[in-house]
Amino acid sequence: MTSQNYLNQVFSVIMIASFVTGIANAEQRRKYRRPPFTAFSSQMSDALLGNNRFERPIWNLHDALNLPEWLSVSLEHRTRYETMDANFRAGSKGGDQQIPLQSTFSMEARFKQFRLGGEFMDSRQFGADSGSTLRSSHVNTAELLQGYLGWADRNFLSSGIGTEIIAGRQTLNIASRRLVARSSFSNSMNKFDGLRLRALDYNNWEFNGFVTMPVNRLPSDRASLLDNNMKFDRPDGRTWFSGGLLRLNNIAWGMNSEVYLYHLAEGQSGTRKRRYFTPGVRFYNRPAKSAFDFEWESIGQFGTVQASTAANSNRVEHRAWYQHFDMGYTFDMPWRPRFSLEYDYGSGTKKPNGNKDQRFDGLYGSRRSDFGPTGIYGAFGRSNMNTPGYKLGFVPLQNVTTSLTHRFFWLAQSKDAWVTANLRDQTGKSGRR
Repeated sequence: MTSQNYLNQVFSVIMIASFVTGIANAEQRRKYRRPPFTAFSSQMSDALLGNNRFERPIWNLHDALNLPEWLSVSLEHRTRYETMDANFRAGSKGGDQQIPLQSTFSMEARFKQFRLGGEFMDSRQFGADSGSTLRSSHVNTAELLQGYLGWADRNFLSSGIGTEIIAGRQTLNIASRRLVARSSFSNSMNKFDGLRLRALDYNNWEFNGFVTMPVNRLPSDRASLLDNNMKFDRPDGRTWFSGGLLRLNNIAWGMNSEVYLYHLAEGQSGTRKRRYFTPGVRFYNRPAKSAFDFEWESIGQFGTVQASTAANSNRVEHRAWYQHFDMGYTFDMPWRPRFSLEYDYGSGTKKPNGNKDQRFDGLYGSRRSDFGPTGIYGAFGRSNMNTPGYKLGFVPLQNVTTSLTHRFFWLAQSKDAWVTANLRDQTGKSGRR
């Protein structure tokens, strides 16, 4: 054996060992001893980081039915009671209540690098009446939430790069989830028909790209929602939502970074025919005992939109932005208390009825993590708001988390609306509070 061949073999062994170590380190960082405190066990596997990221519960359907390892089956149900006094929305009086029920059945079959999966969700409510707040986020009965074909290779072409492609109907959870999320609190959720590509260098970077058509939840009229009527959802063939995100790990001092760009081109069924580009950047590090952590996300948004929902409304320029910042400290004490200061700002339109729209649009994101429950309440969104606050969180048990949060809310622009309540003083005399 020549010295050159010997060196080549040694180099190959080192590369293979480095790749295996990279996967092990990535799995160790991402693995949890127990599932997170939320439903949807269909989301607990990761084709690139290993399918056993979480322990199975002591009793689970897979083991009870004695199913083979290549087949996963899950059945989940959630019942919640919600009540609210003094409804804050325009045109509403008195309180409101609702019993939302959510049932989910998922199945996935795996053959070598391929996966074929489906997930069905039934979301309905009881207890609502003619005066209740009802939207398709509350009721979406007997629907196909996901139906997809996936392919994954943890070492694509022996490059050490993990690659995954998913085609079909799917939910999306990307980065901070402020703009694209599979909501864990809402009774129904957003879904998309399309293609998603994911690639990662296990210890260094990860890329997510997607081209999809958002699926419209049906029915949407109040009478049908009140009666839990069923109508199959369908994608809007004239609306496209696409984007890409690159995450870099440990760029300095344990800090991670993300840069992304999303594009929404809304078709004729859209209420305001939105045409948005949404670029953003995020820097963060993860909480650790006896250490400070932080997160900063800055988002811009530009394009065009109709001035109102009226069919003959003029198209105006759209320019908006959003800022999030929080800094926290985790104490090395029982229950791992973490105290953090938080701040969010979403721009609003300065001059109503003008030729420019400046109200930030949260796209398909989740509000729960920053602004509290989003069922019949959901008082605050990411539009026209200026809100500092603080939070104290605890982990009293291994699979239980709790937090106390206090925020101050002001309007970013006094002449623009409190969007979720549909309240607006175009004179601005009511002030920003």
